[in-house]
Amino acid sequence: MMGKKNRPLFFFYTFVLTFLVLIITLYTYFYAKKQEKWMLELITTRLFKVPFLVYIIIISLVVSGIVLGILYLINHYVYGRVEEQVHSLSKGNYDTVIFNQTLHDGDTELITDVEQDIVLIRDKMMSMSKEIQELNAIPPQFSGESKEEIIKLERYRIARELHDSVSQQLFAATMMLSTLNELLDELDVPDIVESQLKVITSIINTSQSEMRALLLHLRPINLEGKSLQKGIEMLLKELETKINIELIWQVEDIRLPDYIEDNIFRITQELLSNTLRHAKADLLEVYLTKIDQMVLLRVVDDGVGFDKSDEKVGSYGLQNIQERVQGMGGTCRIVSFKGQGTSIEIKIPIIKEKLDD
Repeated sequence: MMGKKNRPLFFFYTFVLTFLVLIITLYTYFYAKKQEKWMLELITTRLFKVPFLVYIIIISLVVSGIVLGILYLINHYVYGRVEEQVHSLSKGNYDTVIFNQTLHDGDTELITDVEQDIVLIRDKMMSMSKEIQELNAIPPQFSGESKEEIIKLERYRIARELHDSVSQQLFAATMMLSTLNELLDELDVPDIVESQLKVITSIINTSQSEMRALLLHLRPINLEGKSLQKGIEMLLKELETKINIELIWQVEDIRLPDYIEDNIFRITQELLSNTLRHAKADLLEVYLTKIDQMVLLRVVDDGVGFDKSDEKVGSYGLQNIQERVQGMGGTCRIVSFKGQGTSIEIKIPIIKEKLDD
């Protein structure tokens, strides 16, 4: 299999080999004629005012190009579909057109043994993904309650306590500072006091925003019979009324098993919470669509970004998301650079009830 990086090197080797073959052939011809200055003859002899040596170089280049083109066509014909199939498997796309073509060509000579093995691997991966989804749809029980129920109840309790205590105190402090700021014009206070009050006001406003994001993260909003599209839109509309950030979304109406919908909804909620708490973004985009037999969830922000090599940055939240994605047999791709925002792309395969024979 000839890769793109090896093509220039292969072209160079072919050119050198062709050039040497032509030179040796001419040397043999001149040697038979007992011509000693044969190299000079190649330079002085001209055809259409062009030295004969130039024609040798051009012929070597043309032969190298033809050989490279023939090998490329052979390589593309023999390994093209194999490469595309392996690439689709690595991305979790189990139902692309290339697999359907391979299945239909199974009784012909167009399909190779390698392609048959890839199709078998694909069927096994689909079966494993389906088993993973079914196993994760049955939550483990602890003292009669599932792990998810225990975590949800604890989240509700912590969210309620934070709302009734810290959130209310922050709101009261905001009101008091607002009153003080209104009285600054009437009172003769030093500039340093006025500047410090503005700093304190800014800190408390930031703390309130972070508290709202934290409460969103702790207080899970269940779908409660709603579709995944309505649930995510409800979540985004609620954010618009509470958080000062521009939201753009495009969410399709996709029907999935309840377990998959709940997980995608919780992943979306956690991604939004992480963005609000850490990204410091002015723009947040959310896209949910279906491509072939894949569900694609994409969340993009223009925030501060982070270095993925730093395991401490948002590692806990991202780890939870990746565990949920893996539990559905999906893939999670994170692209982030400091100062350039973050893009998170999640793909979940839609496994059919019965695999094609």
